[in-house]
Parts: sequence; structure tokens; C-alpha cells
Amino acid sequence: MLKPSAFHTTLASVGLLVTAMVSIQSGASLAKSLFPLIGPQGTTTLRLVLASILMLAILRPWRMRLDRQALRNVVIYGIALGGMNLLFYMAVRSIPLGIAVALEFTGPLAVALVSSRRRVDFLWIALASLGLYMLVPLQAGGSSLDMTGAACALGAGACWALYILFGQRAGQSHGVQMAGLGVVVAALFIAPIGVAHAGTALLDWALIPTALAVAVLSTALPYSLEMIALARLPARTFGTLMSLEPAIAALSGLVFLHEYLSGLQWLAIVAIIGASLGATLTASAVAAAPAAD
Repeated sequence: MLKPSAFHTTLASVGLLVTAMVSIQSGASLAKSLFPLIGPQGTTTLRLVLASILMLAILRPWRMRLDRQALRNVVIYGIALGGMNLLFYMAVRSIPLGIAVALEFTGPLAVALVSSRRRVDFLWIALASLGLYMLVPLQAGGSSLDMTGAACALGAGACWALYILFGQRAGQSHGVQMAGLGVVVAALFIAPIGVAHAGTALLDWALIPTALAVAVLSTALPYSLEMIALARLPARTFGTLMSLEPAIAALSGLVFLHEYLSGLQWLAIVAIIGASLGATLTASAVAAAPAAD
């Protein structure tokens, strides 16, 4: 049984993750309004550049002293973050939000599976997998799924797995300031792609209010919260908890994009939520030790 302090820490971390996921999916719905103007590449660039400016001003990560190991972790973390953002936006350009998040979830699900050490963890992973199995084909509505979009979503999932692993390492040593530095790395990595695609359209001041809202909702706020949670939870617990993401994406699609789901699709979401709650209630009180290099 969890000690009270450990239990409260776990609940607080879960609350941070839920807030971060709601923020991300709300921002994703808003970001789609920019696609006709600057494409997903330009949208990702504006999002990351504006978010990096905000996080530099608030977190002041340049005050940190980084050794070679910490610098390597934050660079990989930032590149994974940038790739995850770009590939996800490329996916939702051609496939529904719910499908994109469900496919992207293969990344954290793989982290949860590989790092699992207890039998009960496999029960929650199996339940989440069942929910995803029911969700993906039904969400496609019986029509053929755009394979390019699906491949981008799976690629975003691979980046998400690296984000979890290296974000945990970076956060354990320097905390939330590493999120700010990671976003700067992501912006530097993605900006050339966005400039090459959208060019001077990125300088249109009319886009800034929407892009700024996307930057706050989808990057500055959630990644700061996730960095705090990553430092407090084992990678397997974080990965399993993120199974809430398809459910929140489906709700965001319903509210903002008018994507209506069937009863079986909601049943799939309930299965995913059940897996997340199960993982939370049975989480180990002992945090995983940093991975050895």
C-alpha cells in the first residue's frame, strides 16, 4: 500500500498529466485551422518558436549548468519532441484526431510494455490494447485509412517513446527547466522545415494570435506539466497513464471538430480509461532509478 506522501505525490502527478492532455488536444483542434494557410509544417514551426520564447522568458533555462550527459539527454529529448509534433500534425491533416492519437499511442504503450516488471501491469496494458483495437477500425468508419497519415501517426508514436525515456532522464536532473530547453531544441530542429514549406507566410501577423494560443495550449503549458510528472513517475506508469490520450482526443474532436462516436467507440474509450485508472491505483510507490548509460 502506498504511504500517504507517496500516494499524494502520485495523485498530483496524475492530475498534472490529465491537465496536460486536455490542453494538448484542445490545442490540436485549434491548430487545424492554420493548416490551410501554412500547412502542418508551418503550424508546427510557429507553435514551437512561440512556445520556446515563452518558456525561455518564464523558466530561464540558460541558468542551468549542464554536463555532457545532461546535454545529450536534452538534445535527444528536444529532437523527439519536435519530431513528435511535426509528425502528429502531418497525421491529423489526413486522418481523424481520434485515429491519429490512437496510433500515436503505440509509442508510450511500448514503453509501458518493455519496462513492465509486474504481472498486474500487463493486465492494464492488455485492457488499453483492447480499447485501441476496438477504437481504430471503428473510427475509420469502414473506409480506407490514409496510409501516409497513419504512418506519420506511428512515427509520432516512436518519437513519443523517446520523449518519455529521455524526458524522464532530463527531468530527474534539472526539473521543469529542461522542458524549456527541450522546446528550444525542438524549435531549432523543426524551423528549417517550416520555413522551407511556408516561407514568408509565417510572418503574417494575423496568424500570431491563433498560433500563440496553440503554442500555450499545446506546448508551453502541457510540456512543463509533463516534465514535472516525468520526474516523479516511473516510465512504465507514465506510459500507461497516457492511455487517456485517445479518450481526450475523441472528446476534443466531438467538442471542437464535431466528430461523433458510436456506442462501441465510447466502450473502447471506457476500456482505455479503465486501464489508466488501474495503473494509477496499483502504481509502485518507489520511483524507477535513472537508466544506466
